[in-house]
Amino acid sequence: MSGLVSKIAEFLKEYNLQDKTVVVGFSGGYDSMCLLDVLSKLRQKREEFFDLTVIAAHYNHNWRGEEALREQEVCRLFAASRGFEFFTKTAPVGLKKSENEARIARYEFFEEAMENYDADAVFTAHNKDDNAETVLYRAIKGTGLYGLKGISIKRDCFYRPLLKILRSDIVAYCEANNLQPNVDSSNFDTTYKRNYLRLNVIPALEQVNPQLKETLNTLAEVANSEDSIIEEYLATLRDKIYEGERIITSEFIKLSKPVKMRFIHEYLQLFDLDYDFKRISEIYRFIEANQNKRNGSTISLAAASWLYVDDKIIETIPQRKRPEDIYPEEVVIFSEGEYEFGNKKLIIKPYEADEVFVFPESTASFAYVDFSKLLMPIVLRTRNDGDIINPFGMSGSMKLKKYFNAKGVNRHKRDEILLLTQENEVLWAVGVGLSNKIAVDKVPTHVIEVI
Repeated sequence: MSGLVSKIAEFLKEYNLQDKTVVVGFSGGYDSMCLLDVLSKLRQKREEFFDLTVIAAHYNHNWRGEEALREQEVCRLFAASRGFEFFTKTAPVGLKKSENEARIARYEFFEEAMENYDADAVFTAHNKDDNAETVLYRAIKGTGLYGLKGISIKRDCFYRPLLKILRSDIVAYCEANNLQPNVDSSNFDTTYKRNYLRLNVIPALEQVNPQLKETLNTLAEVANSEDSIIEEYLATLRDKIYEGERIITSEFIKLSKPVKMRFIHEYLQLFDLDYDFKRISEIYRFIEANQNKRNGSTISLAAASWLYVDDKIIETIPQRKRPEDIYPEEVVIFSEGEYEFGNKKLIIKPYEADEVFVFPESTASFAYVDFSKLLMPIVLRTRNDGDIINPFGMSGSMKLKKYFNAKGVNRHKRDEILLLTQENEVLWAVGVGLSNKIAVDKVPTHVIEVI
């Protein structure tokens, strides 16, 4: 078993993690218990690992009641026996019993642990068998070359020290060292697709190819190699089409269909969304249908997120919130002063005669206005049905919705735009434009600003 210990030691040195603070995802099963035990040995017996700090992080999905609580206690006691700090959290009642929802919740927990302990990395105990299962699972669902790469040995702050080690070697290590791992009963529930694959499909395929797991891991290595060639080409395009975590539509539409499909898959991966070819094709067709729309459209990606597409940007957005979840209902204003509104502040102050007066852009968060013909009070709020505006420089009023359409305001941002109003008439849509009702003819009476 010394070979397994040596492999993990080499892994730590390869990624310069010998003296770092690491969070280890610890279910208490064979894989994670083996990993923690090896890290304990390295800290005790090898000088270069004395300063390695380990936090054992256990997430209770709250699906199996007393069984899960017993496993949590096993994890706590084992971490204490090895001198590791133990961090745990229990999922709220009602966490959806799906592999994807569980994975999302678990990784959010790891990120919380990393922040709490100012850690440098998170270790998960995925092994060589897990990688083979992942490659086969993605192939069955209809993945492309990117998906055949399998599990990354390193992705951002997440590392997999056991990824080159077979599960049989891990089990043998645990037995040789008298470890008593948890055995999660849900691992034998074949209603979960991964379990069905591991318990039924892979053993059947091994009747055809006894080296199936090695073969699938080799396939992943080949896919990684081939993908690196493609990546060299994509790197020349990436800076042109990305703007932070958004895609620039005008650059995206210049690409060929295969490259677009590849970037869609890559973009979804940024948000831990692992879709098959069919779903990626649906999203591709949605983008093609909406890439020239000024006001854009949305398509659901997951329970709490959407993909938004218009003629300027492609981006993920959270599920739309009601205005009352973002801001208070309204703030009534009777005079000059400062007014709090959610995390924003409206400032109304008199215009000073010696102040240089230049019309700001309509998209600015401040404006020069003429309140001389305005009777107080006015109200600061977000939009309501029936709102109208008499846009600056135009005759007559129009519905606010039509005004937003004309201004190209993204649909998913309209509920967040602050409005200075009187009854149902909008005097100022912050960052969008003014009404003729308070526009300046000669000299302003006030300056208004939102910060």
